[in-house]
Amino acid sequence: MSWIHDLINNLLQWVESLGYFGIFIGLAIEVIPSEIVLGFGGYLVHQGEITFLGAVVFGTLGAVAQQWILYAIGRYGGRPFFEKYGKYIKIKPKHLDIADRWFKQYGAGIVFTARFVPVMRQVISIPAGIAKMPFGLFTLLTALASIPWSILFVYLGWKLGDQWETIDEKAAPYVQPAILAALAILIIYVVIKVLRKRGKTV
Repeated sequence: MSWIHDLINNLLQWVESLGYFGIFIGLAIEVIPSEIVLGFGGYLVHQGEITFLGAVVFGTLGAVAQQWILYAIGRYGGRPFFEKYGKYIKIKPKHLDIADRWFKQYGAGIVFTARFVPVMRQVISIPAGIAKMPFGLFTLLTALASIPWSILFVYLGWKLGDQWETIDEKAAPYVQPAILAALAILIIYVVIKVLRKRGKTV
């Protein structure tokens, strides 16, 4: 599988040549995982080529832009589009089923918490678009969830320096608590929502 390694290296060289905009585009289209792009961005901070704040800002903007694209396709193309073309971007019907069920059950708040769950952090934007969730609220929740993700991986890439390629291993102790925290927030959100519904029916 050396060709995959070569492809990733070529893409990262392209990201490096574009600097901040390379990080933005890398996150927006996510040909390679966002963790790798952000980690490499941290490495560029270590090298003094870009600033930490700039890497985080453009990483966050790129992550939001990617979700805008999925939201727009969901809103204007609907589920049939993803059932036909989703396989090309690794989105399967079962992922759509789960995301749709989550969104219907938990409402807009799931757009924030799902960002910390692998695969679902992309797919959840689709039912949000199909349901025509207010664009401003969608953008706010997406940005709030993307900021800590960007900070974490840029920071790790920065601190790891030349060893930034081990970022998956180093990030594991941080990612698991983040997922647990997101689930805790989701539970609190659901409890509050249920209590409000009961209050209205009393």
